[in-house]
Amino acid sequence: MEQIIKIHIKKLPEGVYLATSKDVPGLVAQGRTATETLEIARDVAKKLLEARAQRNNKIKISEIKDSFDYPMIVSA
Repeated sequence: MEQIIKIHIKKLPEGVYLATSKDVPGLVAQGRTATETLEIARDVAKKLLEARAQRNNKIKISEIKDSFDYPMIVSA
């Protein structure tokens, strides 16, 4: 089942991007680009959610609705 979590991305002074999430405690991901950081964050979130489910310690996350907004990252 697909779910929606909010990810916060911040560009650090070193030039890399850092992703965290209030929806998934413990999620921290870093990458050279925002896109790479999002890909890593998705993998980390999946692993954290699977680990919590195995311990029966699930996190309440919203299911995907039929329609939603999603910011797309593009480079020119």
